[in-house]
Amino acid sequence: MKRFEYNTDGADIYRNSFSIIRAESDLGRFDSDEETVAVRMIHAAGQTDLAKDIVFSPGAVASARRALQAGAPIFTDVNMIASGVTRKRLPADNDVVCLLRDPQVPELARKLGTTRTAAAVELWKSRLEGAVVAIGNAPTALFHLLNRINEGDFPMPAAILAMPVGFVGAAESKQATIESGAENPELKYITVTGRRGGSAITCAAINAIATAQEIL
Repeated sequence: MKRFEYNTDGADIYRNSFSIIRAESDLGRFDSDEETVAVRMIHAAGQTDLAKDIVFSPGAVASARRALQAGAPIFTDVNMIASGVTRKRLPADNDVVCLLRDPQVPELARKLGTTRTAAAVELWKSRLEGAVVAIGNAPTALFHLLNRINEGDFPMPAAILAMPVGFVGAAESKQATIESGAENPELKYITVTGRRGGSAITCAAINAIATAQEIL
């Protein structure tokens, strides 16, 4: 049987991967902080053309990074994202919170006439101000959050990573994020236009924001 030889040096694999991404992707419109985040997102997607769909509102990376350095929590729509955050990259042992399994959620979803992921957003309110939000799966959660912020019912998070994936509502919810940010510059966001997104890309963005050091 043939024996396969392969690179076993994790740090070297990352360095080579990031070098390939920078060579093959159009990153010219990003500043240095944005580029670091975009490179990790592209790495998670395995698609260099993702670069054209990544949108940063002005100051979003800096706002999110300052929040994490100050100890702010990260709120996520699904446990997959909470599990995918690299804890050693977090600057202040930050809480990573997903309340989808909270016992209040099923009844709250029935009462509000919405999905459980959207209903769980209601439970973020008391700690949302200045927090980092990472939504990578549920467009309903993103729409619900935007509506509550736009209506003045929720405090403003430091940044929203708006990256739900899918065919129904995903592209629309991310466009709604861009439109909300245009109307209210205090709303900082990072998003991926179109249908692409998901837990891996969202976690990659969080991990890049958490520390500017590209390889640990």
